[in-house]
Amino acid sequence: MKLIVGLGNPGIEYQFTPHNLGFLAIDRIAGNLGVEVRNRQCRAQTARTVIADHMVLLAKPETFMNLSGLAVRELLREYEASPESDLIVIQDELDFPLGTLRIHTRRSSAGHNGIESIIGALNTQDFLRIRIGVAPERKVGDGAEYLLAPMKKKELEVVDGMLNTAAEAVKMILKDGPAAAMNRFNRKEEANEGNRD
Repeated sequence: MKLIVGLGNPGIEYQFTPHNLGFLAIDRIAGNLGVEVRNRQCRAQTARTVIADHMVLLAKPETFMNLSGLAVRELLREYEASPESDLIVIQDELDFPLGTLRIHTRRSSAGHNGIESIIGALNTQDFLRIRIGVAPERKVGDGAEYLLAPMKKKELEVVDGMLNTAAEAVKMILKDGPAAAMNRFNRKEEANEGNRD
């Protein structure tokens, strides 16, 4: 079983905030595949599906961001899955501009509380992450305040495309492997950034 976990905070007030892009990506993947993420197990909402011939569990922890690791650890134990080979975490990333996406593994949390919690709970950094950029064009004073405020219409339009890209990235990771996916998605982003000058 492959475990695809999107990070976010439960509750309608957080639904369309930058910090909930992981949840929104899981909902987009589920919607594309005609499943609903509504089963409850291991402190998470989940749905089973098949992507690229792999049995997959889509999951949205209900523990709030700072305790995401508790749900992830329980799910891995429940399905006898390995973080190194079976886990993909989708997160927001304040270090990247809105509209960028990168795939990484074996990285520190870079200050992301959800990733920090998962690393602490699993005692390893060795799991795949799809990092969706959320940094605004203009510098914001309080990063935490920005992450928990609803996105504007213009930002949501960009995010809509990013959710499709995240779904594509998951599919490619499962079909062709992480290295091929990194090669495609990370290179594309670096090329785009180079064109901005």
